[in-house]
Amino acid sequence: MILVDSDDNPTGYEEKETCHLIPTKLHRAFSIFIVNSKMEMLIHRRSGLKKTWPRLWTNACCSHPRKDEMMESAVERRLFEELGIFCQPKYLFRFQYKIDYSDSYGENEVDHVFLGLYDGPINPDIDEIEEWRFIGINELLEDIKKNGEEYTPWFKIALPRVIEHLLSSNFKT
Repeated sequence: MILVDSDDNPTGYEEKETCHLIPTKLHRAFSIFIVNSKMEMLIHRRSGLKKTWPRLWTNACCSHPRKDEMMESAVERRLFEELGIFCQPKYLFRFQYKIDYSDSYGENEVDHVFLGLYDGPINPDIDEIEEWRFIGINELLEDIKKNGEEYTPWFKIALPRVIEHLLSSNFKT
């Protein structure tokens, strides 16, 4: 994985496992949010096989670019690998966060957030995704209020800004 400083400048490379072991190393990541033409958001429940935040709901796809891989290429690659879909999400913003999952694992990322429109079939990788669905934004916000512990931390951090973009002229369907 690509290690970075707080300005997202590359500082080196490490294996994924090493980056997520406490003390975590700051690295580059991306989160993809997908909506359909009805403005419903695609969310998925992470596989129970995941070492961190298993079976929690999150955005359509998250991952890390490979060494020397362009971010847009990484985003399109992971959308296909995890969900079996092709679309070209648009870059919205980036943010930095650090959170521990346990005494052993955590996240420490500069997360690049993308938003895309997709109405076709979903073919999830069952090793990554246990369940998925499209959900209306208001219903999603209500569920997060009631059941916030069932959602990943990065999803809850990024979601308000993603919704701002959906409601503004910055994102057209």
